[in-house]
Amino acid sequence: MSEKSKTLPQELRLATSVHVKYIQSLDTRKDEYEYWLTEHLRLNGLYWGLTALHLLGHPEALPRAETIDFVLSCQHENGGFGAAPGHDAHMLSTVSAVQILAMIDAFDDLEARGKGKAQVGKYIANLQNRQTGTFAGDEWGEEDTRFLYGAFNALSLLGLLDLVNVDKAVDHVVACANFDGGYGVSPGAESHAGQIFTCVAALTIAGRKNLVDADRLGKWLSERQIAGGGLNGRPEKKEDVCYSWWVLSSLEMIGKTHWIDRDQLIAFILRCQDPENGGISDRPGDMVDVWHTLFGLTGLSLLEYPGLEPVDEVYCLPKSTTERILGK
Repeated sequence: MSEKSKTLPQELRLATSVHVKYIQSLDTRKDEYEYWLTEHLRLNGLYWGLTALHLLGHPEALPRAETIDFVLSCQHENGGFGAAPGHDAHMLSTVSAVQILAMIDAFDDLEARGKGKAQVGKYIANLQNRQTGTFAGDEWGEEDTRFLYGAFNALSLLGLLDLVNVDKAVDHVVACANFDGGYGVSPGAESHAGQIFTCVAALTIAGRKNLVDADRLGKWLSERQIAGGGLNGRPEKKEDVCYSWWVLSSLEMIGKTHWIDRDQLIAFILRCQDPENGGISDRPGDMVDVWHTLFGLTGLSLLEYPGLEPVDEVYCLPKSTTERILGK
């Protein structure tokens, strides 16, 4: 806990040490049914937990060598990564693998012991639909702007964005824009905060943020804050801690973070933490999980809560990582 946060009232203090212990415990529960039910999220979960630990100022809390070994054990001959050893390669787990290796400065291990950066880049590039510019998640062909953003995220970290048709991808994102300033999962689909993040972040990585209608989008995003301080993902929905990331990061990218009530949102996120056992839930009183733990912490980081490391609003990585790799 930082010196500044010690001066806060108890209900506004982040329980850093128990959150660290909670994340460390997640891979020790192999005798629990839930552990195996979530095997399809194993690599994503490692990314969520490791990023949370970096933001909490405890990057060493998971063993680096074992982390590298696990990530590389998930890689296929084609360069892509599965969610766990033996799982099919997928865009989302491949992006998580690249983000993890970036965070722990392990691209050299990918070259020496894995299939190498070039093979990962080739796998991702082959998932682009060259006619529409968008990306599939895997060989079975489901397309979504999440995969387009993920491709841009990972390829730019690898220095291989030139492997794909960026202009075609940008055209697809622009086609997903709506009259309210938001973006949907595909052209004509309803605006949703999660999709807005993927589209605005993809445009930012491509250097085309000028295509975003910042004022109109900022108004829609700021209206996501409801009574109680939390944010929702679209009109008439309940608040959820994860939108502390999807909404706030988008507002940060367009310079409108000050359009929401910072103090109310901080209080909402902190009411969702379990101060005894660690972790953050979607709403106060619900069961915690590592996904909401990360996105609660990223929200607090964007709100400059004391004691947290700065998060990069485009990459969802510590700023220290993107500064080291991208010179941001």
